[in-house]
Amino acid sequence: MKLRCVLRILAAAAVPGIVALMSYAQTPSTSGFQRGFDGQRKADLGDGTFLNPVLAGDHADPSVLKVGADYYMVHSSFESVPGLVIWHSRDLVNWEPVGPALNRYIGNVWAPDLIEHKGRFYIYFPALGANRLTNMVVWADDIRGPWSDPIDLNVGNIDPGHAVGPDGKRYLFFSAGYMAPLSDDGLSIAGPAKKVYDGWQYPEHWEVETFAQEGPKILRRGEYYYMVLAEGGTAGPATSHMVIMARSKSIEGPWENSPYNPIVRTQSAAEKWWSRGHATLLEGPDGKQWYLVYHAYENGYYNLGRQTLLEPVEWTEDGWVKASGYDVARPIPMPAGGSAVTHGHPLSDDFSTSKLGVQWAFFHPDEPLGALHRYEDGALVLKANGTSPKDTRPLTLTTGDHAYEIEVEIERDEDAIGGLMLFYSERLFAGLGFSKDHKLEYWKGDISNFDRPAEIGRRYFLRLRNNHHVVTVWFSADGQNWTKHWMQFEVSGYHHNVAGGFLALRPALLAAGKGEVRFRNFKYRALP
Repeated sequence: MKLRCVLRILAAAAVPGIVALMSYAQTPSTSGFQRGFDGQRKADLGDGTFLNPVLAGDHADPSVLKVGADYYMVHSSFESVPGLVIWHSRDLVNWEPVGPALNRYIGNVWAPDLIEHKGRFYIYFPALGANRLTNMVVWADDIRGPWSDPIDLNVGNIDPGHAVGPDGKRYLFFSAGYMAPLSDDGLSIAGPAKKVYDGWQYPEHWEVETFAQEGPKILRRGEYYYMVLAEGGTAGPATSHMVIMARSKSIEGPWENSPYNPIVRTQSAAEKWWSRGHATLLEGPDGKQWYLVYHAYENGYYNLGRQTLLEPVEWTEDGWVKASGYDVARPIPMPAGGSAVTHGHPLSDDFSTSKLGVQWAFFHPDEPLGALHRYEDGALVLKANGTSPKDTRPLTLTTGDHAYEIEVEIERDEDAIGGLMLFYSERLFAGLGFSKDHKLEYWKGDISNFDRPAEIGRRYFLRLRNNHHVVTVWFSADGQNWTKHWMQFEVSGYHHNVAGGFLALRPALLAAGKGEVRFRNFKYRALP
């Protein structure tokens, strides 16, 4: 997809509008997920089956790499820094965070490709700045880092996918069927991009967002190169996104479309998982069963962003892949031959150690991260900036729970504002903050000022509950006696089809104004 097409889609997505959220009939088999840290939902049911998603919450555009018995996965990080957080698994269901590969803001980071080549790890990814779309790469000799600074490849299009030809030469495939040669070290483009594949044309009457041929992942198996990619657009209607496949005996084509296309697609808005697409195809732990790892929106919880799903597939006698017939809304047998790692991590934080890049990330930071925060005497100290959620750099975390409660102790400097909120972007947010003069209500994209209660000084406590999209906020001077804010908020519409950006609604800490704000004892608790 060329730059003007990307910008046109972004502009269209920013026009207010809303997709109706169809109710999904929950049964014990579709709602009985297990609980992990802080009551967070997890996929492994402990009975030899798992229930999607394998990574709940905003984990879009998964790229998965198998190295021996280990799997590593990375996702789009968009405006969040640290970004490109790497996850590790040994069974494709239980995942633990390793850490970030990107520690400074370089633009809006989209669909990456994590690969290993001759013992070195690379992540190729698009970065959209204010006026320019390019592709970049970071590399490391150890998957756990340190990772290099990002290197600009100075090539357009989006969604790079790495491939190696029969002669050992390296290539990047892109959206819209383009391919460009890479240098031997993989750190620069070695020639012009050319179009090698036109995609698969789905029936004209299907309800999709747009054609959007993107996310190519290249796999060599037998005498064929296989390309797994997405079409239909990543959002919009529930039936938009899909997984398709093509193959070729030559890295440059011609590419033959699979007779089983689409391999995966949401058929109806009555299904639990919407817009299923952008897949990686890989071998399971036992070396026999194969899987697709892809993302999807959850019916009724569009504002959680695109979550990571796992689906078994099978190879046909004629050398293609097709779905194995499992309902991804119901329990599926655990991958055979794997061993579990500890899944996820606690979201409660006493700020005794840094969890930046594993749990916390700044939204669109315009300064080095070290200038924005520090840890001091059991507190996270944030530099105040901007005036409100519209122009500040909140510190956010990703959650995948349908309902939860968060609480934090705040101490602000005289001219600072300290707050607790749910944050989608500078266009949509909901929560509460206090300045020296006012109680500040944040709702939709608006800020309302009220007189500050006399009992609330520079130190206070805030509690926020998101109960299946209904948000309630309380404040307290001592953490014992709580007062409920007079307004409650409904936030089901705080998502991409309303405000663009491909983001998710996240808990966030706000430090605005001048000076600093100290946060202590952040508590997270998932609710039924």
